[in-house]
Amino acid sequence: MEQWAPDYIDLDGPGFIKFENGGLGTLRFGAVEAGLDCRADSGARSGRIEFSFEGHNDADPCSGRGWAEIRDGGLYGKLFFHRGDESWFKAVRS
Repeated sequence: MEQWAPDYIDLDGPGFIKFENGGLGTLRFGAVEAGLDCRADSGARSGRIEFSFEGHNDADPCSGRGWAEIRDGGLYGKLFFHRGDESWFKAVRS
């Protein structure tokens, strides 16, 4: 991730983003844990998904949006926290 160091990303276990059937998912990194509401991006290349998220950052509520796409053997994307930070990320299948 662009904004956060690897030791923070894995603060409470390995950081991850998981897309599930039915347009849902979860993400966790650092003190952030959130549920995802996902949609295929019909206007972009195949394999791109857009999502909103809502959860908590430590004890504070957080929300935002993001996107992810499969390319070059990895999952690349960007997170945008509502009125806050933004960061690109690269994830690999575990």
